[in-house]
Amino acid sequence: MHGLLHFFTTTKHHPLLLHSHYLKTHHLSSLFSLLHSCKDLRTLKQIHASLLVSTGFNESISFPSTKLISFYSKFNDLESAISVFSLLQEPNTLSWNLIMRTHLDFGLVTEALLLYKKMRESGVKTDAFTFPTINRAVMSLKSDVLLGKMVHCDAMKLGFGYDLYFCNTMIEVYARCGCVYYGRVMFDEMSPRDLVSWTSMISGYVSEGNVFSAFELFNKMRLEMEPNSVTLIVMLKGCYAYDNFSEGRQLHCYIIKNGLLIYGSVQNSILRMYSITGSAKEVESLFVEIYRRDVISWNTLIGFYALRGDAEEMVCGFNQMRGEVALSSETLTLVISVFAKIGNLVEGEKLHSFSIKVGLCDDVLLASLLDFYAKCGELRNSVQLFGEIPCRSSSTWKLMMSGCIQNGYFDEAIHLFRQMQASGVQLQAQILGSLVDACSHLGSLQLCKEIHGYLTRNFFYILEGDNIHLGTSILNMYIRCGSISSAREYFNRMVAKDNITWTSMIEGYGIHGMAIEALKLFNQMLVERVLPNRVTFLSLLSACSHSGLIRQGCELFLSMKWVFGMEPDLDHYTCMVDLLGRCGKIKEALAMIIRMVVVADSRIWGALVASCRVHGDKKVGEFAAQRLLEMESDNVGYYTLLSNIQAMVGKWDEVEQVRKVIHEKDLRKTPGWSCIVGKGRNYCFISGDRTHKQAEEIYDVLRHLSTKVQEFGHY
Repeated sequence: MHGLLHFFTTTKHHPLLLHSHYLKTHHLSSLFSLLHSCKDLRTLKQIHASLLVSTGFNESISFPSTKLISFYSKFNDLESAISVFSLLQEPNTLSWNLIMRTHLDFGLVTEALLLYKKMRESGVKTDAFTFPTINRAVMSLKSDVLLGKMVHCDAMKLGFGYDLYFCNTMIEVYARCGCVYYGRVMFDEMSPRDLVSWTSMISGYVSEGNVFSAFELFNKMRLEMEPNSVTLIVMLKGCYAYDNFSEGRQLHCYIIKNGLLIYGSVQNSILRMYSITGSAKEVESLFVEIYRRDVISWNTLIGFYALRGDAEEMVCGFNQMRGEVALSSETLTLVISVFAKIGNLVEGEKLHSFSIKVGLCDDVLLASLLDFYAKCGELRNSVQLFGEIPCRSSSTWKLMMSGCIQNGYFDEAIHLFRQMQASGVQLQAQILGSLVDACSHLGSLQLCKEIHGYLTRNFFYILEGDNIHLGTSILNMYIRCGSISSAREYFNRMVAKDNITWTSMIEGYGIHGMAIEALKLFNQMLVERVLPNRVTFLSLLSACSHSGLIRQGCELFLSMKWVFGMEPDLDHYTCMVDLLGRCGKIKEALAMIIRMVVVADSRIWGALVASCRVHGDKKVGEFAAQRLLEMESDNVGYYTLLSNIQAMVGKWDEVEQVRKVIHEKDLRKTPGWSCIVGKGRNYCFISGDRTHKQAEEIYDVLRHLSTKVQEFGHY
């Protein structure tokens, strides 16, 4: 034993061992230096491996775990960061804070809160940075205020309730949760308060639209300390977001007076305010005064022109911008949106090519281009772009569906909806209107009920709420699909109804030839104290016209002006001419056209011509047809009407001349189409259509049915 003890006491200071210890310490010091200057993930892992070897895999020996976690987070390697943390035997407060913050950086909010729970359960003390990190998680969840209150109570118990850093983040939590009042209570109790405290509280008021309180607090702030550029940007946002132009002008004067216009971000915010609430002269003057214009300045100017629909000025600004600053995808998105509105296909295609060339085709721009091509009628290009977008948002699906509907591809729009469901994309409320429109155009009652059922199951809170627009769309969907009873049943169940809803139901009755029911509903509408509009009377007059209710129609027409104070326009006169003409009162209809104040158009003459043909009034019919062709010389339908009237009189030479004109001008009537549902699928076709793959079999069946009908004497 004595010899063994002597061995250890004599060899621990041996020169060779001392030299080995020195080399090891020097090597660790070099690795630490390399770690601090690490530039990429591969180098970081090499240094980590060297540290493990040098310490004999004993991470308790001066091991920089927190630095490793921080660098792994920086290089987006969450797995390695968690691995380093999990190997710590007793992680300290700094390590816990860091791993929670790392999870938040990766969007793992729930996991970060669970880590906080484990931290508390393990007995590790919190510090001034723990609760601000937790508050960041609470804000990311966008939950109600209850979770924020729980964090607040926990912090108070642990002695951090009056910590300045924590209190500032707590004010922001209350503001984000829509409880600015609680934030103000905390703000008033704080001592001291810094610039962040004031700005956070002002920002809370702005976020809830209370610009008056924001200005009141801003004026109090100026008595204690001068605001910085961030405070001013928040105040300016409140002015342009809630149309407080006069307050914005005052704030602009304050900024100039106090020499705060030197900040580029403040200049851009002022420009943004005037671009929403000011005139073109003011926006252009401010833009010229900006000494160092950046991409935000130019985007604001281009966005201003885009909002006004001034394509010429927008293109001019865009070309100047290209020579001054680097473009952003937002710039191209703004420009393409204007080209979509005006339908400028050539310029839009040029911009598309340019975006590919400079590499600015992100998902948002691709979606805007998709919408642009759809609005220009180039749906094939839209479909191609839709396939190129890797991460399709709900908005992208909506744009593609709307594009299909705009171009008449209603069945494809429904097919897209089914694809969207299959792909697991969360359907947003904004897409519901497009979906209902597609069903309305297809006219399939079965599909209509299916979509209504889907909306009821998944968006009951919207349908049963105050979303009148969507409810009216569903009502119109049932009307167009031919189920007036289902439409009335849904109408009766609607919680909120406006005059558009009532008018839609009245129009539905008129379309289905139920004029008496339309008039009864109109009387009920008046009892409910819902004021009718011009469209309401148009629907009523149309219903009376199709049902031959001449007395009721004339009474409604007169009541428009003398009871409801609305001057009839050309549409109402057209309905009256149609009503009189259908009842055989051709001369009275012609007299109404001649006496009316508004200028007659082709529709009103067309209504008169159609009535003349039905009742055999050749003289008035020929006169009206000539007026008709003077207005629209390329409408094949009007030529056909004139030809039929001349044939009634026996003017066969004139008939031949009219048909010759139709042939020479190569006038063709656009055929109507029909839709039928079979085995869950929609089939659309036109008269004489032979494009279906089973066309021969279909026509064989039709010929067989036609023969059977003739056998029974029904021709």
